[in-house]
Amino acid sequence: MAARIPTQKKILNAAEMLFSRDGFEQTSLRQITQEAGVNLASVNYHFGSKKALIQAVMARYLVVFMPVLEEQLKLAEQQSELKTEELFKRFKIPLAKLTEVNKHGPDIFLRLLGFAYSEIQGHLRKYTQQEFGEVLQHLMALLKRANPHLDEQQMFWRLHFILGAAVFAQVSGQALIEIAEAEFNQKVGAQDVIDHLIPFVSGGLEEA
Repeated sequence: MAARIPTQKKILNAAEMLFSRDGFEQTSLRQITQEAGVNLASVNYHFGSKKALIQAVMARYLVVFMPVLEEQLKLAEQQSELKTEELFKRFKIPLAKLTEVNKHGPDIFLRLLGFAYSEIQGHLRKYTQQEFGEVLQHLMALLKRANPHLDEQQMFWRLHFILGAAVFAQVSGQALIEIAEAEFNQKVGAQDVIDHLIPFVSGGLEEA
């Protein structure tokens, strides 16, 4: 006999699938309840609001990703000469760790981040700052150390342009994979897209 899935997990699974496919704004609570096979009262009971549900879906990944990222940042910090590309490469291990959440975890997480950024989910940014602010501050400190020639305003613009490039690479990842195969007969996967992205965004931040 199959194990019974708790209602809360059903809702999270359905929300994660729909959010990562269609985005936060385009996904309604009605769609989530239909996918999960529960009623709206169950969503309100377990989460209280759509914003809280979005945060809970992201938390599944952030609670795994952020501690591993912090470990990688501490390792990077020990290097006498810190390079931007080296810092960005440190994201690969935390991303790979997300397969423990879902076998497609890295792809799902990056898609969720892309929608969070492109749809301006301010509550999610506030939540992430509250829960994982120390890790983010550590990352910023190391990026500034690697790029002492950039003032705060330059860092702001370049990091947001980098986020934009990362969002495009993720949201359009499957199209890029198919084009690379058609144009260059090159078999690539999601990880290969990240490998191509890292030197590009690193150069964009470092440029004097």
